[in-house]
Amino acid sequence: MRIAFSILFILFLTLTSFSQNTLKAIVKDSESKENLPGAAALVQGTNLGASANQNGQIEIQNIPNGRYNVTFSFVGYTPQVVTVSFPLESATPLEIFLEPSEEELEEIIITSTRSSRTIMDIPTRVEFIAGEELDEKGNMKPGDIRMLLNESTGIQTQQTSATSANASIRIQGLDGRYTQILKDGFPLYAGFSGGLGLLQTPPLDLKQVEVIKGSSSTLYGGGAIAGMVNLISRRPTDEQDLRFLFNGTSAKGLDLSGFYGKKFGKIGITVFGSRNSNAPYDPANIDMTAIPKFERYSINPKLFIDFDDRTKLDVGFNYTTEDRLGGDIKYIKGNGDAVHQYFENNETQRLSTQLSLTRKFDEKSSLNLKNSINHFDRKIEIPGYIFNGTQNSTFTELSYSVSGSKSEWIGGANLWTDNFEEEQTTSTPLRNYQQITLGAFVQNTHSFSDKISLESGLRGDYVIDYGFVLLPRLSLLYKSSTGFSSRIGGGFGYKAPTIFTEESERIQYQNVLAVSPGQNKLEKSYGANWDFNYHTELGEVGFSINQLFFYTYLNNPLFLVDAGSGNFRFSNSDGHTQTQGTETNLKLEYNNFKLFIGYTFTDTKIHNNGISVQNPLTAKHRLNNVLMYEVEEKWKIGLEAYYFSKQRLTDNSYGKDYWICGFMAERLWERFSLFINFENFFDTRQTRFDTIYTNTITNPVFRDIYAPLDGFVINGGIKLSL
Repeated sequence: MRIAFSILFILFLTLTSFSQNTLKAIVKDSESKENLPGAAALVQGTNLGASANQNGQIEIQNIPNGRYNVTFSFVGYTPQVVTVSFPLESATPLEIFLEPSEEELEEIIITSTRSSRTIMDIPTRVEFIAGEELDEKGNMKPGDIRMLLNESTGIQTQQTSATSANASIRIQGLDGRYTQILKDGFPLYAGFSGGLGLLQTPPLDLKQVEVIKGSSSTLYGGGAIAGMVNLISRRPTDEQDLRFLFNGTSAKGLDLSGFYGKKFGKIGITVFGSRNSNAPYDPANIDMTAIPKFERYSINPKLFIDFDDRTKLDVGFNYTTEDRLGGDIKYIKGNGDAVHQYFENNETQRLSTQLSLTRKFDEKSSLNLKNSINHFDRKIEIPGYIFNGTQNSTFTELSYSVSGSKSEWIGGANLWTDNFEEEQTTSTPLRNYQQITLGAFVQNTHSFSDKISLESGLRGDYVIDYGFVLLPRLSLLYKSSTGFSSRIGGGFGYKAPTIFTEESERIQYQNVLAVSPGQNKLEKSYGANWDFNYHTELGEVGFSINQLFFYTYLNNPLFLVDAGSGNFRFSNSDGHTQTQGTETNLKLEYNNFKLFIGYTFTDTKIHNNGISVQNPLTAKHRLNNVLMYEVEEKWKIGLEAYYFSKQRLTDNSYGKDYWICGFMAERLWERFSLFINFENFFDTRQTRFDTIYTNTITNPVFRDIYAPLDGFVINGGIKLSL
């Protein structure tokens, strides 16, 4: 009996000792004494660590006996090192108070997933462009967001007009109509306006850009098969935010933009205005514009009202007008004759409103009502042909969200209306249509532990005339305590047919017949992404890598086919389009230097009637290289090099592979900065190694545009912050 008692006593001491080798801590803000969810703790000299849960609690188990320095850290706070000896004398959790860092870090809140979690804790993979990176890209192209998106891995902007520079965005090899572009969560750039949306969005009033690749249909509905881009506007703060940007280019362009934001108690306002213009530009001296003559004005005022601590109203209005004239440069300059008479004129007007009303019932639940009304009028004219139409669309959504310590829910219902009316200018039957979509969705984000979270969603859409679609989606996040995380997710998507695609945009919709429920059906898809993310310190060098694998299967894709008698019609293929590939992003930081290397492999194939071909105008290999040197508040210097591999063209030939290189420098002072950018300084142009049209200059037949046309362009200017 005595021996048995001794054994039990020894076991009790052993278990007690083991239990004491668990470190428990609560991390708080030293000033407000509020808990800091997501704070990190690392036991130095080991690979042991953990992140704080929603209550700021950290637990690290199985720490060997000994004396250790434990580092507690959180973004925006000064790290704190605490020395702890194990076994512990007490099981009482430590209270750690972190002090806010003297450097004020801009808080980045990801809004596209509609979750209150930090980006590190969101199961859905979200890429964002914000802060200094957004400013740097804005220096290079202050008039629009094409370059901002095109220089990201996995994204390619595709020019659809050789003379007017119209463009769309491609994600992971899929055509532009499969990407949904939002502004503050509102669908504003779809359908008829899609070919000009990227060109008519200056970046000065943007706080950040959020990109979700792969199907994002649960929250935002049809059209997000390839992915979703959400442009997030600046909001007013208690401090005045007054910015001006003046930019000029060697290609005869001028950009003037201004932004003002201020909060006055319970009322805040922001106002953005811009004027962007360019003279006709022909660097190849072929009498065809690489950059058209255009003049654009935009105004975007917004009002923010806090009725009380629980009720908020945001109201915005946007107006944009533009006249864009490309083609034969002699005709544009008023020197046209019987030979020099080709032109392409785009006249557009955009009016839109946005309203968001939020009512909080308590700290955990809220109700949100959103509405937008959009009017887009566009007239396209080429010699002997006019396409003139008006698109009116509305979006209304009511959603309810509730969050707990482990789980968050959001559910809601939406109504979309899309109405297009065309003015009869030719013998082609009118392409008028009306699409109405009713949808309902629910999404849950649940944390099973500090390491594993799951986001699941289900959406049901009924598209009048085309039927019902059920769209499930799942995303799983795994985080270790050693700087490693992984996300895997997938979902279903769909796209309702319209005549507005890259193919029809290239021919200005001439002789394109209408789509109809009797002849066309929904395009449906499913796809998945899987990524790994790791970051660490290699001596004095910060190192991080993200590896993504993606796959999307698109059934019955819509193609433009010959209908005889000179007409074209849209037909759903009996086959499918399949895209798969990888994205690799590597980042190295040393002192004031940052090196970014990105590689994209995209294999997109069209399968039809037993024949498989590469999707046209899709670079199979892309390489992004950016080296930055930054001295805080003084200098920003960047060197860039981008590689595009050969692309299959629609005539089954292949274009040439090419590099684009650039150099940017900015000198900063307290209230203003001067910047200069040497874009494409090796003058890579399609007109240097290939043609852009066949036939005669009087009646040109344009080829695919797969490389830049504007070539080497210098731009520079001044930014004021008052």
